[in-house]
Amino acid sequence: MNLSAPDSPRSPRRFSLGQVLARATFRLLGWKLSGQAPADHKFLLIAAPHTSNWDFPFYLLLAAAYGIRMSWMGKRSLFRGPQGPVMRALGGIPVDREARRDMVGEMTSAFAAQERLVVALLPEGTRRHTDHWKSGFYHIAQRADVPLTLCYLDFRRRQGSISESFRVSGDREADMERIRAFYQGVMGRRPERGSTIRLRPL
Repeated sequence: MNLSAPDSPRSPRRFSLGQVLARATFRLLGWKLSGQAPADHKFLLIAAPHTSNWDFPFYLLLAAAYGIRMSWMGKRSLFRGPQGPVMRALGGIPVDREARRDMVGEMTSAFAAQERLVVALLPEGTRRHTDHWKSGFYHIAQRADVPLTLCYLDFRRRQGSISESFRVSGDREADMERIRAFYQGVMGRRPERGSTIRLRPL
């Protein structure tokens, strides 16, 4: 995995042209934004819920609206053909989902090697309903010693939001309770596909 960091994971306090355009797009679509991007130079950006193909462009737009330049991982097929360079320019990193890889270890090494790095993860791992989140984000946060920042797109209220950053405590249930509180009442574009916010029991 080749994770290279942009010059800065977030823009200065003065809005960049990209932020202005992204925020204007949300306003034109009738959406409101709340929260402020964290000042941390390294963090995991947790994006949920993930229930439709529309989530991808909307989360990219949300990150741009908060001035966050992030990396994200996608299945290799997304990077084939003429769209490949575009996906990479948007921060995408192709991943072979069939290969056995120590993704947690690779991500931990990537964070250790970079002074500034933001990686976005979709913890549900699927657009369909599942009864738990994948635990990879939690293990990465622990091993890489980087904070989590949560964000959501609520299609019912037409609202996007981002949380303050926080570090996981090691108490999985307490940390997940904090995460559930942030996402309370949030509905994705296909609410019937919404997943249960919990980790699979150890």
